Amino acid sequence: MQFHLDGYRPGDPSVKEAHPADRDPEAGLPETADVLIVGCGPAGLVLAAQLAAFPGIRTVVVDRRDGPLKVGQADGVACRTVEMFETFGLAERLKKEAYQVNEVTFWRPDPTDHSEIIRTGRIQDVEDGISEMPHLIVNQARMLDFLREHMARSASRMVPHYSLNVTAVDIAQEADAGEYPVTVTLENESGGTSVVRAKYVVGCDGARSAVRTAIGRRLEGDALNQTWGVLDVLVDTDFPDIRLKSVVQSEAGALLIIPREGGYLVRLYIELDAERYGDLLRERAVTPEVLAAAANRILRPYRVEVKDVGWWAVYEVGQRLCAKFDDVPQEETGDRLPRVFIAGDACHTHSAKAGQGMNVSMADAFNLGWKLAAVLTGTAAPELLHTYSAERQRVAQDLIDFDRDFASKMAAGSGTPAATSRADEEQFADYFRAQGRYTAGLSVHYEPSMITGTGEYQHLAKGFPIGMRFHSAPVVRLADARPVQLGHAARADGAWRLYLFADRAGTQAADGPFRRLCDHLTSAASPLARFTPVGAEPDAVLDVRAILQQPHRTLEPTALPAVLRPRKGRFALVDHEKVFCPDPQQDDVFDLRGIDRDRGCMVLVRPDQYVAHILPLDATAQLSDFLGGILREAD
Repeated sequence: MQFHLDGYRPGDPSVKEAHPADRDPEAGLPETADVLIVGCGPAGLVLAAQLAAFPGIRTVVVDRRDGPLKVGQADGVACRTVEMFETFGLAERLKKEAYQVNEVTFWRPDPTDHSEIIRTGRIQDVEDGISEMPHLIVNQARMLDFLREHMARSASRMVPHYSLNVTAVDIAQEADAGEYPVTVTLENESGGTSVVRAKYVVGCDGARSAVRTAIGRRLEGDALNQTWGVLDVLVDTDFPDIRLKSVVQSEAGALLIIPREGGYLVRLYIELDAERYGDLLRERAVTPEVLAAAANRILRPYRVEVKDVGWWAVYEVGQRLCAKFDDVPQEETGDRLPRVFIAGDACHTHSAKAGQGMNVSMADAFNLGWKLAAVLTGTAAPELLHTYSAERQRVAQDLIDFDRDFASKMAAGSGTPAATSRADEEQFADYFRAQGRYTAGLSVHYEPSMITGTGEYQHLAKGFPIGMRFHSAPVVRLADARPVQLGHAARADGAWRLYLFADRAGTQAADGPFRRLCDHLTSAASPLARFTPVGAEPDAVLDVRAILQQPHRTLEPTALPAVLRPRKGRFALVDHEKVFCPDPQQDDVFDLRGIDRDRGCMVLVRPDQYVAHILPLDATAQLSDFLGGILREAD
């Protein structure tokens, strides 16, 4: 964490100096906004937390609830989501409070007595090496707390406005658009109305989204006719794996056990089959007592005595998806620019058991936030916004397909003694292993586009697949010899990252490719000069980092090229944290990520941490051309 750049300031360094604009957090709704976010769920607050880094952007957040969420709902936090939270500086806090999922156990009917269950398998939850971050379980409400606190500490001092329900969203025709083309009407709890005119509106308002309805989008799909109950409970039990994630399939149904944070709380997902529970479901007469009794039937010969219920719900499994995630009809994509977007449950719904809904919703927002910021600050052209729906709709479709398969497999193994065959048991465990990268949130792969290059030079960095998230690795920071994770250099600040993996000679060859590239990056032809606005910090748009092959003790920091020692802030202080070397106590980053040691390479990473391009060290024209297709020339 870097601070004190513009002068020593005592106190909590995570609290930024307030923006000089007069934006009283306690004031009512403004008449205009650059971005109006509807909904304070996971998608809405991740988007707000990103935009809070840009106090010059007027962001307004509203929600129909009367206050922050307190309990319940989603709980699974994928490895990729923890990586995302690291960009806000929140990962360590999240890890400290959460339950960490390490192993998964499997239970099936006992072959000698099908009315009772036995443990049939046990596997590692997340395979080694796919992320430096763990799979966590924590109440969704706490994650939202962290995001709101981050917003309040930002220079924007952003706070949500509650008890406001969207009743109308009107988009002006292009010819009549003006500066604020979207007009949103909101009704408060006493029946009064307010109007906010916005440049952009993002509906993060759930499965019954008023914003989605207003732009004519529909959730399309089918229910699977499967109903599940969920209980967050404190229990007394003799079930041995109550503190392990456990998949139980018995003659009496299916049960998924998710231990919760704090050491005592546990979540139970309980299958409610239509034959046994149909009447209760139709009459909406299911209670926590009914769910507890169902859990006891499934867990026989073990017992669960519920001592306290923190939260419970009953839901039907269904997978539904919107055809597009913005207001522009597919056939008009080349002629119109999007003004209204939808994210999270507003555009895709699915079951909770695979633990993907909250994670994918947050990833939607993380994809959109930097794009809105780039357009609103003038860094990028508005055409960039078309890539949001194009990228995230496909990800959501993959989620729908996965969720349908997962839900079916969970239900298929219960209720029949046939499920006790050894082959079926091994196949089910293998399925969990095979889906590990997906459930960790690490399988998203964006197709080539204006912001994602082709694989012409992928062989120079095989471990950084283009279109996939930048896979961190252990390194040592040269200036202070501190072991760090390379990926943690990224912040949710809208900047692109250009990682320069040096050839063997690196800085030691005065006329080598690495030195020539560094010299180019300080020239007038550099993308730094082309795209960095006058008066902005040198790394505000393109943050250049270098990874050298030599041991850190053999290098002199003051001998580094100027681009790797940029001067910043009102005192023009040197940023010493731009250069890294292999960690002698860990596997070498060049080997871990398949970097060509002889040639080195450039790895260009988008602000949402996805690899945009791999280029040779001498491909300066290609770098400028690629960025020139996205970023605007500085005035």
